[in-house]
Amino acid sequence: MTDAAPTRVRDAKKDEVRARITDALIELLAEGVADLNHDVIAERASVGRRTVYRYFPDREALMQSAWDRVTGLAGPEVTFPRSEAEMLNSLEPIYTGFDRIAPLATLVRSTPQGRAVRRSQNVRRVASYTAAAAEAVKALAPEDQKLATAVLQVLHTTPWLEMRDHWGLGGQDIAKAMGWAMRTLLKDLKERDGRPLDQD
Repeated sequence: MTDAAPTRVRDAKKDEVRARITDALIELLAEGVADLNHDVIAERASVGRRTVYRYFPDREALMQSAWDRVTGLAGPEVTFPRSEAEMLNSLEPIYTGFDRIAPLATLVRSTPQGRAVRRSQNVRRVASYTAAAAEAVKALAPEDQKLATAVLQVLHTTPWLEMRDHWGLGGQDIAKAMGWAMRTLLKDLKERDGRPLDQD
């Protein structure tokens, strides 16, 4: 039992340092710093370069940390879907979550640095949406399966910034519109019986 208190203190200190490094990374992203590397982040976080490497050994780990922070702030349901039902049911939490963190969500969607954070998730994103859409696209040819899945993924999260900026819409309305679009597309996919996407 006597070892538990020092262990808790050490763990809390590690969490604090990790959070400080991630905070520095998010600040630098928000400022548009082009060359985000361990040295720049260490300086901003007021920790040693080796400390940053200890917590985040490579750029991918840094980008994952930024991704986790952004999605965590947006809300617990801002995750990659595992099923068609999750795609549809998570629309409102995702789009209203983006509203809650609008400056940060805008940065992630519209700057080269933010896009790097998003691209760092491509493997996970493609695998997740491929699984979530599998039932709906199963009758299509492989190339059309990919196209239909990509459209579903775009509708699930991507229109937020455009619809907010160009139409003045909030997350709840965007979720309503995207829900309609996705349900319409899913209905068509299930009824087309493998017909190619370039045929009505």
